[in-house]
Amino acid sequence: MARTIYYVGSSMDGYIADRRNKLDWLMQFNDATGVQDSIETFMQRVGAIVMGSETYKFLLAEGPDAWAYGSTPTWVFTHHELPGVAGADITFVRGDVAIFHPSICADAGEKDVWLMGGGQLAAQYASAGLLDELILTLVPVALGGGQPLLPVPSTTAPARLRATRALGDLVEMHYDLTPAGS
Repeated sequence: MARTIYYVGSSMDGYIADRRNKLDWLMQFNDATGVQDSIETFMQRVGAIVMGSETYKFLLAEGPDAWAYGSTPTWVFTHHELPGVAGADITFVRGDVAIFHPSICADAGEKDVWLMGGGQLAAQYASAGLLDELILTLVPVALGGGQPLLPVPSTTAPARLRATRALGDLVEMHYDLTPAGS
């Protein structure tokens, strides 16, 4: 069965985008040792992608030719009318993540669901008990504010560390978020 994975980079002070919703602070590390290998290895596991509207709009701003996800089924949670991308399999939805989760997992097939962003959407998945893993790349930059990594409304159960590895000056941490024994 598909697992839902929040694969994300965060600043040292817990933000996934700066106050202007920009990622320049993160993108400067794209060529760090092992980063591209990590992304490519992870993408082999991905059968469907989930994102919020801000993440989608950020990707659109890069230009329609920059859509890097081919025909991978992509689900965008939004309250706005947004344009599609030619050749992409994009479904726009609004509502509770739990309602759409079975269909998203069905789209993923034997592969996993990548919860690409943002933090608010990830928090909804976590609160609904639908977030299975967190693969967090800690970036050695403090932003002092911005979009939080995982703004949950209350304390979560402890995650279990599965693995860590250095990617140059970055650290990738892989956590299992499912309750022990599940």
